[in-house]
Amino acid sequence: MTSPTAPILITGAGQRVGLHCAQRLLEDGHRVIFTYRSERPGVKALRDLGALGLHADFSSEASILAFITELKTHTESLRAIVHNASEWLAETGDGDGEAEAFSRMFNIHMLAPYLINLHCAQLLQRSSPADIIHISDDVTRKGSSKHIGYCASKAGLDSLTLSFAARYAPSIKVNGIAPALLLFNPDDDAAYRAKALAKSALGIEPGSEVIYQSLRYLLDNPYVTGTTLTVNGGRHVK
Repeated sequence: MTSPTAPILITGAGQRVGLHCAQRLLEDGHRVIFTYRSERPGVKALRDLGALGLHADFSSEASILAFITELKTHTESLRAIVHNASEWLAETGDGDGEAEAFSRMFNIHMLAPYLINLHCAQLLQRSSPADIIHISDDVTRKGSSKHIGYCASKAGLDSLTLSFAARYAPSIKVNGIAPALLLFNPDDDAAYRAKALAKSALGIEPGSEVIYQSLRYLLDNPYVTGTTLTVNGGRHVK
C-alpha cells in the first residue's frame, strides 16, 4: 500500500541538527512528526510550521514503548524514521554514576531505535518508498578514551543499521549517517576551535545542511541500503 502523504518521524528535533533537518523536510513538502525532550524555541518553531511535536523520553524501556503507543494514535503510516535523538555523556573517572550514564546512552542510542524499528515496521510498510536512517557518529571509527559509553552505544547503532537492512529488505531501506564536527557551541574558545578544525582534511565547520544533504540522498536513492555515510570532512585521511 502506498501512502503519498505519510509523515516522516524525526527524533530529537528540538535544536541544532535535528531542528534544521526537520525544517528542511517541511520546506520540501513532507509532513513531519518530531520528538523533543524539553520545550525549546525550536519546538515552537516547528509547531508553527505545521509539524506535530510529541514529547518523548527514550531513557527507559517503559517510556519508549509509551511513545510508540502514542505515535500510533497520530498516524497509520510513515514515510521514514530518522533516529536523531542523542545523549553525550563522558566518563567521570571516579566510578560515580557511570553505569547509570552508560545505561541511559544505551537506551537512547540503541534500545529506542531497536524497539521503534520493530514496532513501527508496519507503519513504514504502508508507504513506498520507506526508509529508516540512524544518525551515528564518526567517533565509532576509532573509539574514544573520554567518551567510551557514548562511542560504544553509537557503534551499536551502526550494527543495527546492518541488521535491520537485512531484515527489512526490500520493502524498507535502512541506512546510517556518521558525522564528525558539524557545529561549534557558542562557548567554545578559539584554541578549541582551531584544534578541532585541524583534525579534518577540509578544516571547516560545515553546519547542519551537510546532514540534510546526506539524509536527502538516502531518502531519494532507491539502491542504497545497509550503508553508513561518513560525513567527517576527511578525518580518516588526515
